[in-house]
Amino acid sequence: MKKITKILFSMAMVLAMGLACLGCGKEKEVGLDSPYKTMNAIEFTKVMGNGINLGNTMEAYGHSTYGINKATTVYETAWGMPVTTKEMIQGMKDAGFDSIRVPVAWTNMMDFENGDYTINQAYIDRVGEIIDYAIEADMIVIINDHWDGGWWGMFGSATEATREAAHKHFTEMWTQLAKAYKDYDYHLVFESANEEMGNRFNDNTDKWNKDSGTLSMDECYALTNQLNQEFVDIVRKTGGYNKDRFLLVAGYNTDITHTCDDRYKMPTDTVEGKLLLSVHYYDPSAYCINSGISSWGTLADLESMNTMLEKLTKFTEAGYGIVIGEYGVLIEGQNQLKKNTMDYFTNFIANCEVYGYCPVLWDCNSLYDRNQCKIVYEEVAEFFKNKSYSQVQVNVDDVEVVGLAKRAINNAIKNAPQGEVVPDTEARAWIMFNSNDWSIAYRVGDNYPDGQAEGLVATDVTITGAGSYTVALDFTGTAAGSATGTAFSALGILHGEDLYPGYIINIKEIRINGTPYTLTGKPYTTSDDASCTRVNIYNAWVTKLPEGARVQGGDLTGCTPSIVDGPNLGAIKTLEIDFEYIAP
Repeated sequence: MKKITKILFSMAMVLAMGLACLGCGKEKEVGLDSPYKTMNAIEFTKVMGNGINLGNTMEAYGHSTYGINKATTVYETAWGMPVTTKEMIQGMKDAGFDSIRVPVAWTNMMDFENGDYTINQAYIDRVGEIIDYAIEADMIVIINDHWDGGWWGMFGSATEATREAAHKHFTEMWTQLAKAYKDYDYHLVFESANEEMGNRFNDNTDKWNKDSGTLSMDECYALTNQLNQEFVDIVRKTGGYNKDRFLLVAGYNTDITHTCDDRYKMPTDTVEGKLLLSVHYYDPSAYCINSGISSWGTLADLESMNTMLEKLTKFTEAGYGIVIGEYGVLIEGQNQLKKNTMDYFTNFIANCEVYGYCPVLWDCNSLYDRNQCKIVYEEVAEFFKNKSYSQVQVNVDDVEVVGLAKRAINNAIKNAPQGEVVPDTEARAWIMFNSNDWSIAYRVGDNYPDGQAEGLVATDVTITGAGSYTVALDFTGTAAGSATGTAFSALGILHGEDLYPGYIINIKEIRINGTPYTLTGKPYTTSDDASCTRVNIYNAWVTKLPEGARVQGGDLTGCTPSIVDGPNLGAIKTLEIDFEYIAP
């Protein structure tokens, strides 16, 4: 879109907003269509600009604590957020955000356990008020169903009646929402789910899905595709603006790699060019979400981000817009920006500008202070103000925006510290590790990524073939002096499948603080990516043995992905693993 076209678009927006019915965020009384109506998904995501989440607010889950009949503000504030006001939302717009995502837990006021899927009108109305605030601020607003107590795990139940109830829950919920909001104009976007489309179908979270976990990954993919298609069909048939509004379709786990898998299919639609794809990006999670990694920005870090975000062009080339519905870097300690936060934001947003994605910052009253109605960190405030589409980029030619973004990416690569690179001809063994409180991490990921807690000392070894080896971690130099148990750990061998196919890792002994540990189960050798060989030490996310699991002798009886009692290991000062690498 050239500069003059952008200016005309901006003028049209002013006119449209001036004629729209005041105070309601809807256009049905005037009948003037938003300029968004004639856009396709790629154009729409560009004008969505940068977005921000209204996190931990309408999705705050109070259903199990408060029942279904409290005032809406009881649920809205259940996770410590203030009641949302018009001034808060306007402040987000003023800060440079042109879109807002409003996660919602609709079962807060729904008696679904007893088969009644009616959403209390008060909750629908309260979300409608927030939608009004956003549209009055000329923001594009996204609403979804967000975790919502984990009811989605009913889809993976071993009980047919439970699975049928889950399906009815989904269809009746979206039918109600589509009808309730059908007269909102194209500023409103429906999102089919949060991160629930995928592995979370197998979640065991409460009494209503205690026997979940029956679906294979192929079945989870098929169900994801089915439900996304039903979501589109339900919305379209309810009429009003729903017949051609933009719809945001959840990716598999909202994970980029899983969504780019050919098993994931975008739904068909009755209108052309109105579907958007939702994914999230928190890589590496030990840096973005937790405090396990203290810094970011090596060459490997940058290349990993750039490569991952480029994968999504698979969908933009097919005409789908990309919304990265969540990303961010947590605040550390006493409200301090984490080291390299701005480096991370700069490279991430530059990638989004190059490819035309809409990034939506996850925030829970931390970067953006809802009481002051502004971003409280000066450098962050300046950054997002300058990245505003409606206030800044609408007046800049697209070629210039993309050119500046590419230069920022190239300069970051040019000036990045090298980090450690293991050649393809070398196999490297190490311990992937996250402490149980997520405060200490070491190279979690099959590609031997950079990233560790400050002060941690690792003993990694080069594998030269069959033989005996020892890998270790020493936590005594970290700020805490020890790790508190483990939430995840595995022994990995980088390039193991490539250089030593079929080899087996036989754990001989695990020592914690120098004392041998009695294993709680039988380990097995596997690979998640067909390149890195691994043995899980503690992995609570794996619920069944993967295909291709192998052990010496071939008997997989008793094999488990958790061979230690991870959360209850206590203070770990040192962790050592002796193992044999055995040729097939």
